[in-house]
Amino acid sequence: MATQYKNLINGEMVSTDKTLEVLNPATEEVIGLVPACGAEELDTAVAAARAAFKTWRKTSMDERRAAIMAIAGAINENSEELYRLLTAEQGKPHEQAKGEIMGAAYMASTQASLDLEDEMVQDDEKESIRTRRVPVGVVGGIVPWNFPVSMAIQKIVPAMLSGCTIVLKPSPFTPLTTLKLAELIADKVPAGVVNIITGEDSLGPLITEHADIDKITFTGSTATGKKIMEGAAGDLKRITLELGGNDASIVMPDADVEKVAEQLFWASFMNAGQICIAAKRVYIHEDIYDDLSAAIAEYAKGVTVGDGSQQGTGVGPIQNKKQFERVKELIQDAKDNGYKFLIGGDVDPSGTGYFVPLTILDNPPEDARIVAEEQFGPVMPLMKFSTEDEVIERANNSDYGLAGAVWTKDEEKGVEIAEKLETGTVWINQFLKLTPHTPFAGHKQSGFGAEYGKEGLLEFTYPQVIMLKKNAPV
Repeated sequence: MATQYKNLINGEMVSTDKTLEVLNPATEEVIGLVPACGAEELDTAVAAARAAFKTWRKTSMDERRAAIMAIAGAINENSEELYRLLTAEQGKPHEQAKGEIMGAAYMASTQASLDLEDEMVQDDEKESIRTRRVPVGVVGGIVPWNFPVSMAIQKIVPAMLSGCTIVLKPSPFTPLTTLKLAELIADKVPAGVVNIITGEDSLGPLITEHADIDKITFTGSTATGKKIMEGAAGDLKRITLELGGNDASIVMPDADVEKVAEQLFWASFMNAGQICIAAKRVYIHEDIYDDLSAAIAEYAKGVTVGDGSQQGTGVGPIQNKKQFERVKELIQDAKDNGYKFLIGGDVDPSGTGYFVPLTILDNPPEDARIVAEEQFGPVMPLMKFSTEDEVIERANNSDYGLAGAVWTKDEEKGVEIAEKLETGTVWINQFLKLTPHTPFAGHKQSGFGAEYGKEGLLEFTYPQVIMLKKNAPV
């Protein structure tokens, strides 16, 4: 029997008569029922956040940090229950789910150390000029289904630390672990400071356009991000958008084939490729292309695709049917165009669960849909290049600019190439690393604003300048 979950509004766990079903993507079984909120419940949550903001904005940084540390503690203390539930609703293997849960606790506790100190611009006998940061107000947070817990923390923590309050909407595909977290923190955070409500995708525009929400922070597709930007324009809401990517990895000819094959595999296939910063286009120098492509394909043959709750599973299912159908469509398009597959490409039409076999393509053209579009699935196109200038041009020839990577023994050359890539983050000889101290921000159509680090925290504030003329004749 499916478990009933509740929303967190004004410090209380509340339910609705109407509910949504949540499926396990590996079994397609209903594993949870969550409230289906609409305008009425949203109004209640926003009113609670607005009322709490009057008090929360006046709290000290130490008080805010203590509440955030309590959230981090709740995640740590209940990590096993949370990661098992996360696997059940999202599909990722237990080890990866555990990594997300523990990473969320780490990100929360570490970001709590950030500060919003005043900046003294001038202080002499004539005048004092000081810039301080004040909270924007009530935040509307909208979270995707690929990393539901870490993305929730990514929005809750800077909102709280800045003095804002928040109404958070998880994805209807993966709300369970976030609602379990809501239950765990209900008595650890002042009522109304954090509100978590669930609903269909139609709830998103209601949040974006709500007159009493001051800022929107959204992670998801570029197409939806554009709609949110339009919706927020009506009353000039502040926005932070972390959007799609079509990230390129560049492998130089001096890279060690045996050492980088495994790393490149996981750069693409972690979380079944459902990561905005996964390696979605892999450019390999022609001198090592044959050897490295063969090594990656050989490694892939030893990785098990299956139910993330089963021991030995390396890659789980696609999280939802809509994305499952899209990935299958991209693979079919590649087959229809006669592109060569090193492995994969055949989805079992009679199988249970949203499973796509690990799929690696051999040097498809740049204009192939499976290269030009963000796959967001366990699909890896490998492409051959000849010169450094050529590969930089090809890597930059995209509307996206979220992240990228360079693989080379020549660290100085790696930095030189990295600085020519039009992306917000570039890794050299590593992959998929984010830190709480550095901004995560996309270029071009991959985002607007920043998350993490001091820059991410400032997104939740306004600058206010206080000018005092000393000894003025008044």
